[in-house]
Amino acid sequence: MKAIEMMRRIWRTSYGGRFALVVIVGVTLVACLAPRLAPYDPYAQQFAVRLMPPSSTHWLGTDGLGRDVLSRLMYGARPTLGLAVLVIALTVPIGLAIGIVAGYAGGWIERVLMRVTDIFMAFPRLVLALAFVGLLGPGLLNGALALVLTGWPAYARVSRAEIAALRRSDYLAAAEMQGITGFRLFWGHLLPICVPSARVRLALDLASIILAAAGLGFLGLGVRPPAAEWGTMVADGSKVIFDQWWLAAIPGLSIVVLSLAFNLLADALRDSTDPHHER
Repeated sequence: MKAIEMMRRIWRTSYGGRFALVVIVGVTLVACLAPRLAPYDPYAQQFAVRLMPPSSTHWLGTDGLGRDVLSRLMYGARPTLGLAVLVIALTVPIGLAIGIVAGYAGGWIERVLMRVTDIFMAFPRLVLALAFVGLLGPGLLNGALALVLTGWPAYARVSRAEIAALRRSDYLAAAEMQGITGFRLFWGHLLPICVPSARVRLALDLASIILAAAGLGFLGLGVRPPAAEWGTMVADGSKVIFDQWWLAAIPGLSIVVLSLAFNLLADALRDSTDPHHER
């Protein structure tokens, strides 16, 4: 219910957030309903109509193998969003747990956990993802694991700073005096403190994850062909970009618009959770 109320508030107060919600919800629905919405089989090859420009028959044209670009664009949203959800589902809990433990425990536990965090933050996300996928082979799961390795430190550092500032506060002292310790303290009192900032960071990270996933697909290290994926579609279209420019431009524009939508959503979330922000 809180999430629904927040979405309503964003819709009422932010034009950028309104655009972001329309795009994100629209892309999600298209990805979920792709088998029903796609006009053609995205994997059916028809060499008689290869490299056709957009027309009433094929609204976004066909690629080098005669496959319908619109159908592949719809199906291509599935691995893109799937990888983003998988990365976030692993990244956020790991980062928050490490940061909260470090901030609350302090001492040598905090120093060890933060030094480990610094080590992982030293690796560029896409470079480590390329190395990891190159070692284990291309695939959605390997790409997601590589992005998780470099994604959790940001959540750990932010949550550690927020909890460390309250380590000796009356708020936590009152909770401990009532016998609230261990997991109850973690779940009911420490975690809610970190959720607002993690939520904003999450929306920003989704944009970078989508770009990283597209980069892996462009280099042939993402989803394996013939599966449809936006980065792979850009790579295929780049081979004929001077003659059939729309083959690379359309999936590339989809990546840009979806990434922009998540960035705008992050701004709207920050404004909606900032008590000093008034519209």
